[in-house]
Amino acid sequence: QVQLVESGGGLVQAGGSLRLSCTASGIIFRYVVMGWYRQAPGKQRELVARIFSGGGPNYADSVKGRFTISADSAKNTLYLQMNSLEPEDTAVYYCNAYTNLREYWGQGTQVTVSS
Repeated sequence: QVQLVESGGGLVQAGGSLRLSCTASGIIFRYVVMGWYRQAPGKQRELVARIFSGGGPNYADSVKGRFTISADSAKNTLYLQMNSLEPEDTAVYYCNAYTNLREYWGQGTQVTVSS
């Protein structure tokens, strides 16, 4: 059974930083595409960043240069380092895993950036 558990969200002032973590169980990182998505109130869920074994990370244009996605395979944990946060980054952030033609989601963690 695959489980994704996010942590690290919270309230931060504009210009600040947060690091999100996603601990996965039931999957092996090197065979999985892992990513972070976010959903703001009244908006569709959107890709923030993703990473997969053997390839470089991909980022949404809106976060390039500010966010960094990384993974620790030994800990089965995915990270999202978010710097220079803006009020527009306020959303629920979800961890996502895609493997064996199936998609899995975490429960989400709230990130709120005040101006």
